[in-house]
Amino acid sequence: MIKILANDGVHADCKTLLNEAGYQVDTEKIPQDQLMEKLPEYDVVIVRSATKITKALIDNCPKLKLICRAGVGLDNIDIDHAKEKGIPVMNTPAASSQSVAELAFGHMFNLARFLQVANRQMPVEGNTAFKGLKKQFSSGIQLRGKTLGVIGFGRIGQEVARIGLAMGMNVMPVDLMIDKADIHLNLYNRNDVRLSVTVDTHEWEEVLRNADFITLHVPFSGGKPLISTDEIAMMKPGVFLINTARGGAIDEEALLEGLNSGQIGGAGIDVFENEPTPKIEILKHSKISLSPHIGASTLEAQSNIGLELADRILAFFGDDK
Repeated sequence: MIKILANDGVHADCKTLLNEAGYQVDTEKIPQDQLMEKLPEYDVVIVRSATKITKALIDNCPKLKLICRAGVGLDNIDIDHAKEKGIPVMNTPAASSQSVAELAFGHMFNLARFLQVANRQMPVEGNTAFKGLKKQFSSGIQLRGKTLGVIGFGRIGQEVARIGLAMGMNVMPVDLMIDKADIHLNLYNRNDVRLSVTVDTHEWEEVLRNADFITLHVPFSGGKPLISTDEIAMMKPGVFLINTARGGAIDEEALLEGLNSGQIGGAGIDVFENEPTPKIEILKHSKISLSPHIGASTLEAQSNIGLELADRILAFFGDDK
C-alpha cells in the first residue's frame, strides 16, 4: 500500500479520493524536528508552506517517490536535490489563482477606503465620535481609472489583470518571461458573450513609476527583496503596495520607512518575513491592511487544490498501489 503523509493538512476531497483508490493518507501533523525519523516510512509527502523538505530529509527517505506542494510556491522544498535523486516535485499552480487574486483586491479595497482603520476605530469610537470618523474616512478613492502594476504575469497575475480590466483599471504587468497574454473576460452564466483582451507586459521601471497600485505575484527564494528603498523611491507618491506572494519580497524596513514618510500610501500584506511571528510594527501600522497568509485559503481553492493533487498522484502511480 502506498503511504502518503499530508503534513500540513489536505482537503477532505483529496483524502477521500485517495482512500477510495486504496492509498493510506495520514494527516496528523509531524513536527519538523521529528520528520527525519517518521518520513522514511512514506512514499509521498504533501506539504503547504509550513513544512520544509530539505536535502538532508530527502537523503534520509529512500522510499520517497513523490513530493507534492498543495499550493504554488516551492521555496520550502529543495527542488534541485529532489531532481538529482529522481523524485518528481508537483505543485498546483492553477487551483488557487482566483482565490489569491481576489484577496489582493480585498486589500486594495480596504486601503482605498480606509477600511482597515475604520474597522479598528468604529468599535471604539463609533457611538461617540461618528461624525468625526465619517469626516476622517471620506477622502477615499475609487479603483476605476487607476493604474494597476502587476509584478509577475503568470496564472495569478493574469487573474489579477482579469479583475482589474473588468473594473476599468489600466493594467500594466511586468514579467521576465512573458511578453503578452490574452485575458478572457467571462461573464457569469453567459455563453453568448465573450471578450478577450491582449495585454502587453512593460519594463520594470516604467511600471514602478506609473502605477497607483502595485501587486506582487512572484516567487521569492530568500535573496535580495524585489522591492526595497531604491524601488520605492521610483514610485508615485502615495502608491499602494500589495504582497500576497511571499514574505521577504518587499523589504519590511523599507516599507515601514515609506509608509511613515508618505511615499507609500498604504500596504496590503498577507505574507511576512518572520512568519509565524511578524514584526509588531507591521501588525500595528494603521496604513497596513493585514491577513494571516490566507491567499489560497478559501473553501473553493482548497477543494480545487485537493482534487488536482489527488488526480496527479493517482496518475503518477497508475495501478501500482
